[in-house]
Amino acid sequence: MVALYKPAGWLVHRTGLDAGETRFVVQALRDQIGRHVYPVHRLDKGTCGVLVMGLHPAAARALAGAFARHAVHKRYLALVRGWAPPLADVDHPLRPDDAPQDTPAQPAHTRLARLARLELHEPSDPRFATTRASLVLAEPTTGRRHQIRRHLKHVAHPILGDATHGKGPLNRWWAERLGLQRLWLHAWRLRLPHPQDGRMVTIDSGLPWPPAAAPLPCAPDAPWRDWQARVFTLPWMAA
Repeated sequence: MVALYKPAGWLVHRTGLDAGETRFVVQALRDQIGRHVYPVHRLDKGTCGVLVMGLHPAAARALAGAFARHAVHKRYLALVRGWAPPLADVDHPLRPDDAPQDTPAQPAHTRLARLARLELHEPSDPRFATTRASLVLAEPTTGRRHQIRRHLKHVAHPILGDATHGKGPLNRWWAERLGLQRLWLHAWRLRLPHPQDGRMVTIDSGLPWPPAAAPLPCAPDAPWRDWQARVFTLPWMAA
C-alpha cells in the first residue's frame, strides 16, 4: 500500500471526461516510485488530501474490498456557505449524476459536524449585511460520487468553490477574498485495515489541527498551505 497527498486540480487517472488535462496522480506516482500502482478509490479533481493505492493486485483487491464493505472511515474538511447545523445526519439517496431520471437512487449517508463558524461584516449578497461561513467535518459512510458535495447542497450549505453544486456569484466573491479559485474540500483522514494483516491504520494529510488554535508557521512547500494560510487564518468563532 502507498499513501499520498493529492493536490487540488489533479485527476487520479486519465478520463475522456477531461481530455485536456495533463496532470494525473497515477502516472506521477508511478514515475516517482518506479513501479506500477493500482488505484482503489478516487477523489474529485478539485479535492485535495489523502489518497491510497495498492502496490500489487492482491493489495488493491484487499483495499477495494475494505472500501466496498464500508470498513474505511473517511473524514473530510469542507468550507461551506452559511452557518451549518452543529450536527446533522444526512440520509439522502443519490442517483449517478449522468443517470436517467427513472434510475433508482442509491442509499447515501453522511455525518456532518460544524467545527467553527464565522461572520464577515461585508455583504456577498446585497440582501444581507454580512457573509457567513462554516468549517464542517464530513464523514461519509457510503461512497457515492460527489456524495459530500451533493449532501451539503441538500442541506443548503454548499461547499464554497463548488462550480456544480454551489452558487457562482458567492464562489467568485470568496475567490476574491481568499485569493484563489478552488473547491474547498479536503480529504483529511483515512482509517482502514492494512491490506497485508488487517490491522487498523490511520493516515492523515498532515494538516495541523484544530484550526481554531493559533496558526502554526506554514512551510511554503506544504501541500495543505492553502488551507492553513487562507482558510484557518479567517476570524473563526467556536462552533
